[in-house]
Amino acid sequence: MTYFTAAHLQNDAQHEDVLVYLERIQSTMDPYEGRFVVHGAKPEVVEGSWPGYLVVIAFPDEARAKGWYDSDAYQEILPMRTDHIAADVIMVPGVPDGYDPARTAARLRTAADAGAV
Repeated sequence: MTYFTAAHLQNDAQHEDVLVYLERIQSTMDPYEGRFVVHGAKPEVVEGSWPGYLVVIAFPDEARAKGWYDSDAYQEILPMRTDHIAADVIMVPGVPDGYDPARTAARLRTAADAGAV
């Protein structure tokens, strides 16, 4: 199941370190089959607020996502970003092929009816 790393970048720093980070990040992701799905996009906010930018990286599975983040190669360049850009970063599993939100609702109804929720 695809596993995602998402970052809410709260500022856009055009520092030399950030440029070096951008030049080097893909080579840290390649061994883990990571790929950018969204990179530095300024979202169109349709509900609530979202100050900043969005980055989403997809990996084939949780092990590769965490392996990349914890890798020596990525940890070496990470301060180049964190020293200049404030961010919240999360990792989250995607949904399996054939995911049906109605089935999720049915499970939640069953649990609620049983008093489990």
